[in-house]
Amino acid sequence: MNEQHIESRFWFIEMHAYWQGLVNSRHITEYFHVSRTQAQKYIAEYQRLHPLNLSYNPSLKGFFTTTDFACCYISGDANEYLEWLHTQTDFTTKTNSTPLTNASLNLPKRSVKPDVMRALTQAIQLRRRLEVDYVSLKSPNGEGRIIQPHVFVKTGLRWYLRAFDEKHQQFRDFVLSRFNGAPEVLEGETVSPCNDKAWQTVIDLKFVADLRLSPEQKRVIEQDYQMTNGELTVTTRAALAQYVLQEMQVNIKFLDEYPEAQQLVLANKKDIQTWLFNG
Repeated sequence: MNEQHIESRFWFIEMHAYWQGLVNSRHITEYFHVSRTQAQKYIAEYQRLHPLNLSYNPSLKGFFTTTDFACCYISGDANEYLEWLHTQTDFTTKTNSTPLTNASLNLPKRSVKPDVMRALTQAIQLRRRLEVDYVSLKSPNGEGRIIQPHVFVKTGLRWYLRAFDEKHQQFRDFVLSRFNGAPEVLEGETVSPCNDKAWQTVIDLKFVADLRLSPEQKRVIEQDYQMTNGELTVTTRAALAQYVLQEMQVNIKFLDEYPEAQQLVLANKKDIQTWLFNG
């Protein structure tokens, strides 16, 4: 077995143990499609090379990171973990774990503390409530919140956590880089993600070329976006509609002075207005 091959196994072991709190032979078997015996050999070899990193928990039947853990194959950067989650939705669904990311637009790096990331991941997987300290433009010094997270969301700007906010009694998006300290994991959830109407509702955003463009310019836009009958339809969860508009650079409040800059307009704003932040 070549070095790159074995390092990919060790990378997975560290990733799963460090960010998701536990790794065992079943995780490796299902991810790499190897036998249980082979998976156990990977873990044993990892332990031989890095004896201080992992400890076995008999009740959970898996290995967790010790206080002496040092990253040997992963970076320890939450963005690395989030990017991996984004590409592994099919894997998390197949293994009957809670899908940790379900939507994608694009990512600039933001600083997300490992303690925060691990607590959020644990809360999603175990369906727990969290007591967190969260900063915002309205509360720049931080504010205590109790939330019930259910999914990580990747947009064109940053990573968010979709969660039920007990203070406001509604589902909201929280910027991952704005959590402070180490969240406290509380007892089980009281509101099911199934009650997140905006997340459960799927809508169509219909775009057309800016009507102020010339026929020739419209044809360029229609070809660019592979429109059908002059229209582009983007299907998305209602909770993500505003992020799609931002990524498409479509302003629904006013038109740019220059149609060449605007290029696209939302044709069915009236139909979906209830789902838009600035509707």
